[in-house]
Amino acid sequence: MEAGFAEQTLTKSRFIAMALATDDEREVAAALHAFAAKHPTAHHLAYAYRLKIEQAIVPRFSDAGEPSGTAGMPLLKLMEGRDLINTCVAVIRYYGGINLGTGGLARAYGGTAKLALDNAKTMDFVEMKQYRLSITYKQMDGMLSALAKCQGSIVSKTFAEQVDLLLNLPVSEAANFLNRFKPYAE
Repeated sequence: MEAGFAEQTLTKSRFIAMALATDDEREVAAALHAFAAKHPTAHHLAYAYRLKIEQAIVPRFSDAGEPSGTAGMPLLKLMEGRDLINTCVAVIRYYGGINLGTGGLARAYGGTAKLALDNAKTMDFVEMKQYRLSITYKQMDGMLSALAKCQGSIVSKTFAEQVDLLLNLPVSEAANFLNRFKPYAE
C-alpha cells in the first residue's frame, strides 16, 4: 500500500488522517509516533490496525480519549469492511470547541479515514515466509531469475563450499521454487 492522507474540518474541529501499510507492531508504533510528532498540539490521535500474524489477523484500536467506540472502532470497521490487512489508519483531531456527539464523532473519524484510504494505493496481500536454501554456485543465476519471477527476496547469504541462503518467498510459490533446487532446500 502506498500511504494515503486526507484532511477535513467539521463543526470547527480539524481531522487529519493517514492510511499506510505496516508489517508489525513496531512499524505501527513508529508511524503513530511520527504522525503525532508532526501534530504536537493535536487533542486526539485515534488509530486502528490489522496485522496478519501466523494464522490469525490481530485487530487493535484506540479511541484516544474520545467516548468509547467513537474513534478507533469506526476506523477498524472500515478496514474490516475492505478486508485490509497489514494496514494502519490513524486520525488526528484538533478540537474546535463544539461537541459533535457520539454519532458525529464516529462519522467524522470514519469519514476522514475513508478519504485517506481512498487516496492510498492498495495492493493484494501476498503471504510471505522465510525459507533456507543451499545451492551450488552454478545454480545461483537460475535461482536469482526464479526469485525475481516469484517476487521473492534474499534476506541473507553466506558463501562457502556452497551458497547458503535465507529467502523470503510467497507461500503460494514456495513449494515449486524450492523443488527446482532439490535436494538442497531445507
